[in-house]
Amino acid sequence: MDGDFRTDFTRKPAALRHRPALVLNADYRPLSYYPLSLWPWQEAVKAAWLDRVDIVAEYEDIVRSPSTEIRIPSVVVLKDYVKPQKRVAFTRFNLFLRDEFRCQYCGAKGELTFDHVVPRASGGVTSWQNVVAACSPCNLKKGSKPLHRTGMSLRKPPRQPGAEELRNMGRKFPPNHLHDSWMDFLYWDAELEA
Repeated sequence: MDGDFRTDFTRKPAALRHRPALVLNADYRPLSYYPLSLWPWQEAVKAAWLDRVDIVAEYEDIVRSPSTEIRIPSVVVLKDYVKPQKRVAFTRFNLFLRDEFRCQYCGAKGELTFDHVVPRASGGVTSWQNVVAACSPCNLKKGSKPLHRTGMSLRKPPRQPGAEELRNMGRKFPPNHLHDSWMDFLYWDAELEA
């Protein structure tokens, strides 16, 4: 074996790592927008082989086994419809998404934490209706004081978001990389250009 063969053999699989497949529900909408529903290429090939998905778009790259060769799927559609969750889990990520990754006191972006509007020391509970995203300076300024004693105000009142509302909110935050073959499926309800 010469050096070039070994180099090609070991480097090509690593290059394929960056070929994720966009996963669409049976209604051709992404399972989620944020985070975007993506599978590694191996999972997409496996699902296609097991006849669980239809391949809608493909990359130029090909993977081979001793008996088969297949182009790597770029967009796959589930054959069975997955019913979206109606209940939204109360997580830090979903809280930040609801608040559009902005401090609810000053509007700053960046390093966020969360704050209890009614402090826990005063009987405030950890719930959608009492917790907001906050930057560290605002969180420190407010401390464990009631909101009316700080001179601060909320940009919008905290409330529990609906599942569809949170999914639509996620569409405002596209990931760093969007493959061209995904665009027709990510913004399916966008206004068409004339």
